[in-house]
Amino acid sequence: MRQFEGAPVVAPADWVPGPKQGQWTYKDYVAMTEDGYEVVEGVLYMLPSRRPSHQKTIINFVRHLEDFVETPELGKVYIGPLDVELNPHNVVQPDILVMLNEHLDRITQTHIIGAPDLVIEITDSNTANHDYGEKWEAYANGGVPEYWVVTPEELTIELLILDGSEYRSLGLYIGPTQLPSQSACKR
Repeated sequence: MRQFEGAPVVAPADWVPGPKQGQWTYKDYVAMTEDGYEVVEGVLYMLPSRRPSHQKTIINFVRHLEDFVETPELGKVYIGPLDVELNPHNVVQPDILVMLNEHLDRITQTHIIGAPDLVIEITDSNTANHDYGEKWEAYANGGVPEYWVVTPEELTIELLILDGSEYRSLGLYIGPTQLPSQSACKR
């Protein structure tokens, strides 16, 4: 995992009334009346508001993913915030996720239960340590087979695939390129 300098902006939300940190569950999380949080390993985190450049990056990725996933009817593409309950102590909100047809049964009326086939996080200095730290571990432990970390400021994408219980990098891709996706975008 990569580590980044500077204080993390994504931090445990210790001030929120509820269970002790490390003991939060999906049930506790949905009982909250506020948005902008996620639970990783039972710890409630407050997420920062997203910048316009972050949203634009998401839109650009979704346009391409729709061509590779939805147009040929291989599955569905979703954007956050959308709750993904990897297990009761890990409730995340990926920026973008793909559910292939064989896993559409994981989609409920309120959220997704289980691992998406692909998760994409758009990272920046506010979220990099969280995306390469706690979320990396949660996605690996939750069985997400493919995880992309996009850094728009550097024009890079790190493509990670689950190898056993750990992620293995297939490379750091720079600029416009075709990614060797192992799951969600492979036709």
